Amino acid sequence: MDLSTSHLLFIAAGYLFGSISTAIVVARVMGLPDPRTEGSGNPGATNMLRVGGKRAAAITLAGDALKGVIPVLAARLSGLPLEVLALVGLAAFLGHLYPLFFGFRGGKGVATALGVFLAAWWPLGLALVATWLLVAKLFHISSLAALTAFALAPLYTWLMELPPLFVAVVVTVSALLFWRHRENIRRLLRGEET
Repeated sequence: MDLSTSHLLFIAAGYLFGSISTAIVVARVMGLPDPRTEGSGNPGATNMLRVGGKRAAAITLAGDALKGVIPVLAARLSGLPLEVLALVGLAAFLGHLYPLFFGFRGGKGVATALGVFLAAWWPLGLALVATWLLVAKLFHISSLAALTAFALAPLYTWLMELPPLFVAVVVTVSALLFWRHRENIRRLLRGEET
């Protein structure tokens, strides 16, 4: 697939939008400690729950999800094909993981990835959210819920017969999520994950 200049601009905008760290902005506005230096050190919703409580965590969760939704939805409304939507979403996700504006120290990407897939292909997004909610309800471990959802994501895309490039983006996102959760995986294996 050939990428036009407008496609590349949307992809670049997706990365820049994803680079806005909701947790750090929320912490600054609410007068909370930098989440990169407190708790788990991760600028994400779960750590914001530890650092600032439920309100800060909820705002962070919503903001991180919207970082995935907004650039992909803008690309969709501009009539770009599904493959380009996937690349815009991947760029927003990478922006969250490696934010240009915050020294490339970002979060783990679960909420942003869910936002991306809800906006790009809502049946996939709903399947991921449903999986996350079910596992979280059964085991009360956020990281396990995220890992289970994204372990199943490639299977979901295959069952939904999505285009190969879209599947490749889903596999890439899932692999990066597992990489970002490697410490959580070690704790899960030792039975120490909270």
